[in-house]
Amino acid sequence: MAIAYKKQVDSDTEFALWRIEEKAEDLYKKLQLDEHEKAYVEKLSLGKRHLHWLAVRVLLRTMLNTDEFIDCKIDSHGKPYLVHLPYHISLSHSFDYAAVMMSRSAPVGIDIEQIREKVERIAYKFMQPAELAFIDGADPVKHLYAAWCVKEAVYKCFGEKEVSFADNISLEPFSFVCPGMVNAHLDKGKVHKDYRVDYLQYEDYMIGYVKG
Repeated sequence: MAIAYKKQVDSDTEFALWRIEEKAEDLYKKLQLDEHEKAYVEKLSLGKRHLHWLAVRVLLRTMLNTDEFIDCKIDSHGKPYLVHLPYHISLSHSFDYAAVMMSRSAPVGIDIEQIREKVERIAYKFMQPAELAFIDGADPVKHLYAAWCVKEAVYKCFGEKEVSFADNISLEPFSFVCPGMVNAHLDKGKVHKDYRVDYLQYEDYMIGYVKG
């Protein structure tokens, strides 16, 4: 499968989705891995986690238009980065899709989630009471997924651990229109950052993405 969806965010920032239809061994053949990565892949159980790891990296190679080895590492906070290439990146996956966002000029964050009813049961875990108050009763599931993806995108763009979605990331009231935009704020200790985060629906998935 090739890229299923691609969006140019600005002149040096884009993201793309890869629909995972291949078997793990077919994805593996598309990659150049070092010994550490080969060992890591062997430890992954054969299933969606295995497919997701492979598909994200196949998509990354496709977007960079290279067959060469890509040295993609994870920092101490769990944020992926490219050792020898001048791009900020963010990776995500959910069920049948992998997502990659990249920019030459600033940190980025992307999240993709399949829309499922269960989000209403856990909304209190990632939303503040004031945020729950503006959720649209006509379509609460999609509205909540937009909010979740926005907060996850901010978290990934910020790129540090120990950030609470409920306590440290707040959203200004927004109506659910798709595609849409949300003003978000990250407050943690002495850190105060403002973000303009976009979201859209693709098939039965919600995607939030931001450039810092």
